[in-house]
Amino acid sequence: MSERMINILLVEDDEVDIMNVRRAFKKNNVTNPLHITNNGIEALEYLRDIHVNAPLKTPKIILLDLNMPKMGGIEFLRELRKDEHLKNLSVFVMTTSNEDNDKVEAFNLNVAGYILKPLSMDQFMDVVSTLNSYWKLCEFPT
Repeated sequence: MSERMINILLVEDDEVDIMNVRRAFKKNNVTNPLHITNNGIEALEYLRDIHVNAPLKTPKIILLDLNMPKMGGIEFLRELRKDEHLKNLSVFVMTTSNEDNDKVEAFNLNVAGYILKPLSMDQFMDVVSTLNSYWKLCEFPT
């Protein structure tokens, strides 16, 4: 199996969480390009722009926080799923929200997974390692 590079978009407003994702990627030898936006509005603008100007670089995986300013994760998901060109992207929610309402809404909007941000860095490393295995195994349309 040849290793494919797929672009990943992290939608996160917390600098510490962004740093932790980068650290976890590095420690797990995740070499996929990681793009970062700080809220749902920025993420939609980025995705729509890259889809038009560089479609082969459109991220296939989105790691999404729910609690963000301007446009939160659930609102972002609603807009993403309405967009004909972006609606099939794989989204993993990574959040501190353990609210059942958030989980139900997220799964109703077809998320691939809902991950509670763990308290320890070791647990977070395991999560990133598992995600890396997942997207290495998955086939994505071009």
